[in-house]
Amino acid sequence: MKHIIEVKPSSPKPEVKTVSVDEDSADQRVDNFLMRHLKGVPKSHIYRLIRSGEVRVNKGRVGADTRLNEGDLVRLPPVRISERVAEKAQAMADGAVRGVPARDFAVLLEDEHLLVINKPAGVAVHGGSGVSFGVIEQLRMARPQASFLELVHRLDRETSGILLVAKKRSALRNLQDQFRERQTGKTYLAMVRGQWPAKLKVLDKPLHKYLLDGGEPQAGERRVKVVSRDDPDGMPSVTLVRVRETLHTGTLLEVTIKTGRTHQIRVHLASEGFPILGDDKYGDFELNKALARANASPGLKRMFLHAWRLQFNHPASGERLELLAELPPELVQFSSYGARERPDT
Repeated sequence: MKHIIEVKPSSPKPEVKTVSVDEDSADQRVDNFLMRHLKGVPKSHIYRLIRSGEVRVNKGRVGADTRLNEGDLVRLPPVRISERVAEKAQAMADGAVRGVPARDFAVLLEDEHLLVINKPAGVAVHGGSGVSFGVIEQLRMARPQASFLELVHRLDRETSGILLVAKKRSALRNLQDQFRERQTGKTYLAMVRGQWPAKLKVLDKPLHKYLLDGGEPQAGERRVKVVSRDDPDGMPSVTLVRVRETLHTGTLLEVTIKTGRTHQIRVHLASEGFPILGDDKYGDFELNKALARANASPGLKRMFLHAWRLQFNHPASGERLELLAELPPELVQFSSYGARERPDT
């Protein structure tokens, strides 16, 4: 009996490549650029290649944080990866990542430069920290023809509302510069416990990020706290507050942030004794449980924080834009109940 042995051709020997930086890759860090072009290569190996000098830009050595300019020539060293890793990387490039569902979200504005969506609560903006995928991964799966989709900013997982995504690197740079230079306007709607004093309009307490220690049930999780003005670790943080409506269920506030610190609104409001309803990190936990019960009336099973309004300059035309995302139905229903039940004053 004749046995036929199939011999697969060996993988081609990896070669040095030189890649020219285009407009959409300009101002990108070298390490991020390599991760896009050397798919399947572990991050640790990419950083070793950079440190060893095998990666060159315009024939010179660079660091991982070196920013690229349009027209730069990047030397990509020969890198061999296993067939299994290569196939997995190709599958990801082809949009065939298992376990990441394609999903489009409600679109508030879209053109060739940007995409603005209305993010629902309960969805992370990106994968990581125990979350396998988020909005950006789902968008990429739903739009395999899109060559570039990147988050301009972030929202907490339980926060709903306006989320801005860049479709070109030039737009990403422009919009991120606007956020950094405080040229944007971001206003949220939040409902807090109790009656917020109308005269309290400016919160400017410094904030500090830290990790819960081993004695806490959520050890290792990130938290934020208010610190004194002379604390060397305190980050200046400014929040503007306006009372929109006083309800039986609490106070509905319009909250505008002048700085974009982690959990800024949640911590600033809680520090004044008015935590956001449904906040599972800084809120009134007993009240949250009561509101989330199946027979609760009114009922609230999420945090009442919604990115309502966003103002920015269009990255191409410079036109000043203002976008609004109205409250989602579950928050409208909760607010309506609070308005009906508010006692006369």
